[in-house]
Amino acid sequence: MRHFTNIVLGGGVSSGYFAREWVKHKGPHNSLAIISGDKYVSYERPALSKGYLAPKNPARLPKFHTCVGDGGELQAPSWYKDHGIEFLTETTIKEADLAKKTLTSDKGDIFTYDKLVIATGARPTKLEDFKMSGSSLQGVAYIRDVEDADRLLESVARARAGSQRAVIIGGGYIGMEVGAGLAEHELKVTLVFPESRLMERLLTPELASFYETYYADKGVSLRKGLTVKEVLSRDGAVTGVRLSDGSQMEADLVVVGIGARANTELFQDQLEMMDKPLGGIRVGPQLQTSATDVYAMGDVAAFDNGEAGWMRQEHVTNARLMGQFAAAQLLGKARDEAYSYLPFFYSREFTLSWQFYGQSKGEAVHWDQEKGKKFGAYWVDGGRVVGAFLEGGQPEENAAIAKAVKSKAKVESTTSLEKQGLGFAQNLA
Repeated sequence: MRHFTNIVLGGGVSSGYFAREWVKHKGPHNSLAIISGDKYVSYERPALSKGYLAPKNPARLPKFHTCVGDGGELQAPSWYKDHGIEFLTETTIKEADLAKKTLTSDKGDIFTYDKLVIATGARPTKLEDFKMSGSSLQGVAYIRDVEDADRLLESVARARAGSQRAVIIGGGYIGMEVGAGLAEHELKVTLVFPESRLMERLLTPELASFYETYYADKGVSLRKGLTVKEVLSRDGAVTGVRLSDGSQMEADLVVVGIGARANTELFQDQLEMMDKPLGGIRVGPQLQTSATDVYAMGDVAAFDNGEAGWMRQEHVTNARLMGQFAAAQLLGKARDEAYSYLPFFYSREFTLSWQFYGQSKGEAVHWDQEKGKKFGAYWVDGGRVVGAFLEGGQPEENAAIAKAVKSKAKVESTTSLEKQGLGFAQNLA
């Protein structure tokens, strides 16, 4: 049995930023342990669907350990040791007793704590979650950790030597980013998704149309309004898919990108959970759970974000900020009484790069889209800017649209807003 004053359970992005904040505020040496089932210490997961898949000069560890994602110091294993933090990798916790404050690993090791921070993250939604088989087939891939990405690249090599065809299930972030990556490996890529357009929950029809045309020009096909009903195989390897319209598609590689599910099973019946579809562990303003001395952060934590309502954000920026807030909170150094978050999403595909802040509700006002290089949209609700999207922005321009959303900039006329475009945000006092 080993005792630690503080344990962070999970080794994802939020844990790396928690550790940095812990060191920044001079958290006591040898009082913090991070327990993770991962093979590696914390790294910036967005790299896996972006730079890691690049055919030229791909990103590889240790170059993208946290906290390089926001320009911070690279925290390799030696960094944790030097700062008195014990990072236990490849340690899977199979049982948690929050009343007794004990964690038991799959090897029978028992850890006790005074305070626990849950950062167990989320896992990819599997084919089996939709009552389909195929996850174990050669050529069926998910992407959540480095091992997943390595297996995907192995499948890419096999596909290039075979039919050169890949099917991606899903038209969201993973679908778009992995689709771009596979196209750059010269595969014939098809995205299959049930929605009427790419990233339907975020992109307006006008915005989606641009990206759909761009992808088509890059040789990526889209099968909209369809689902995969069966993954076809022969001799343990994928050979294609059968779609909901009865058609079949040949493929040596099938990537599944249909969302994620919060890893909360260890704490069922011990913590207050949020109902589906939000899911996750319910936390209070200081990220505290319903159990004494237990906090939660990152993908697994559902929080009240004021006017935006309850949310659970599976995004790297939220993971970073929550990690920092949680560490400061435990050390009594938090500057704010309650955690709040300006929703933020970004993506990079091919030579494109976009950012979105806020909420996509109300009236969408598009600007400069016909120019095709730098364009965007504002979402206006109640005469105020509540959301903003920018393709091709520079850092200062992205900061300007973020400010417009955060300040809920007043809009006198949507016609004027359309004409001003990016200038509206840039000219705010």
